[in-house]
Amino acid sequence: MRTTQPTEPAPPGAAARWTVGDITVHRVDETPLPPETGAWLLPAATADVVAGHEWLRPDFAGPDGVLRVDSHSFALVVDGLRVLVDTGVGNGKTRANPAWHDLRTDYLARLADAGFTPGNVDLVVLTHLHTDHVGWNTRLVDGEWVPTFPHARYVTSKAEYDFWAAYDMDEARRAMFADSVLPVGRAGLLDLVDVPDGGLDMADGLRLVPAPGHTPGQVAVEVRSGGAVALITGDSLHHPVQLAHPGIGSCVDIDPVRAEETRRALLARLAGTGGLVLGTHFPPPTAGRVVTEGDAYRLEAVPGVSGPR
Repeated sequence: MRTTQPTEPAPPGAAARWTVGDITVHRVDETPLPPETGAWLLPAATADVVAGHEWLRPDFAGPDGVLRVDSHSFALVVDGLRVLVDTGVGNGKTRANPAWHDLRTDYLARLADAGFTPGNVDLVVLTHLHTDHVGWNTRLVDGEWVPTFPHARYVTSKAEYDFWAAYDMDEARRAMFADSVLPVGRAGLLDLVDVPDGGLDMADGLRLVPAPGHTPGQVAVEVRSGGAVALITGDSLHHPVQLAHPGIGSCVDIDPVRAEETRRALLARLAGTGGLVLGTHFPPPTAGRVVTEGDAYRLEAVPGVSGPR
């Protein structure tokens, strides 16, 4: 059996985990993204904008105002289920974006370090069907893309899947669906769910929360245990600068107006509650609490615990 093999070292920063009541959430690192990513992704987040918020430096932005952006997943055990939220870019895949093209990371080894393996993951939640969130859905085995997690149920919202199924995709997106989404469906592992306005419980302590705008069917993932709560953002938030400026949107938002409405609603819901935000693209320390600041917010960083689990 031949599979793609990781050759790149782990990115800077030790793996981290956070406790939400009785649940431990692990960050599974894939790769930091190049410095130019932030300016492309959030063009309104200029160096001048960043300079107005000292709390963004040095973790979330460099001294020159360049945003730091990351690619990682989150893994947790909820109600006896081993759950993975989003699967990054993936290894060995032909991609138009040079930062995503033909990666060779040791993502699966990092996942195993957290106690999750291709054979024991029960549930893969895909917040939305963009290239950098579905890549490890599959891996190359004997020249064929096959599900990485063959015993898992892969879940995404039906609204999300239906949108892309009817969308006039360019060649790059068609190729991504062909190697990272359609093989999961052919294997009978893809589960499309309707997510009502109030959210959908996937397990005791795990809820999908509608977060449309970036894509029509995007969801965020709420984790609850023992009175504590955390929200895994998907791409409803790409970077902490959007707490200070919720009007700053992504260049790839399908519906920018709705994306901003979603962002503002999620932030208002979390502000002052002590709830933890886990940003899908936030660089280390990755997590924090939403604190009201003037007519917007800031992120009070909560570094995760590293070392033996």
